[in-house]
Amino acid sequence: MEPQLLHGVTDSVATVVIRNPAKRNAMTAAMWSSLPPLLETLAADPDVRVLVLTGAGGTFCAGADISTLQGSPLRAQGLAGAAEEALATFPKPTLAVIRGHCVGGGAQLAAACDLRFAAEGAWFGVTPAKLGIVYPASATRRLVSLVGPATAKYLLFSGELIGAERALRTGLLDEVLPEGELDGRVAEFTRILASRSQLTQTAAKEFANGRTDRDAHWSERARESGDTAEGVAAFLERRSPRFTWSVPTSG
Repeated sequence: MEPQLLHGVTDSVATVVIRNPAKRNAMTAAMWSSLPPLLETLAADPDVRVLVLTGAGGTFCAGADISTLQGSPLRAQGLAGAAEEALATFPKPTLAVIRGHCVGGGAQLAAACDLRFAAEGAWFGVTPAKLGIVYPASATRRLVSLVGPATAKYLLFSGELIGAERALRTGLLDEVLPEGELDGRVAEFTRILASRSQLTQTAAKEFANGRTDRDAHWSERARESGDTAEGVAAFLERRSPRFTWSVPTSG
């Protein structure tokens, strides 16, 4: 098979798989370019409530496949930045599921997800200093927000790889699990996310990402949606809530 992004939807969870096995799932120019429109389609799908991003086989993504970019790291950076922004602004919860190497553009994509779960033995690196390019300001701020200034500088200045346990300690990861337990935990956690109020999740994502001027907007959506009344009723009746609000297809 040619290098590509595979995707499917099961039980309200969309899964996007990075596949380029000959180069540890490095992203080709075509793969970078195809990610934003794919995410736009999945965001507009009312059946999708959660997005999982992962790599085929035993690795996540080794970065950009420079051989498909006319040897231009700067072109790779531009394509990666557009894909990162599309992932960061995806309106529903996103989860990166990581095995093996998560390096360069792969780490940039993982950082753009809301949450990151990894298998023991995974490796992480942010490597622009090895190519002599300037890491984008938006990606740098996102990395700093996850791991703090000191660790962000360590990663950016050195380009060295760190293991999963250190990534967990610094905030780059949310959970690290034994290889045999990762898929089960992802299935359990995405089921939980899909069952929760999308209204709550979408508003919280906006606020956490720095959009703090829309309290009135989201209060109005809450009054219109019925999710709050359903949540309270379900709690009092000791049953699972049936939330109905979903992200408008217009965004």
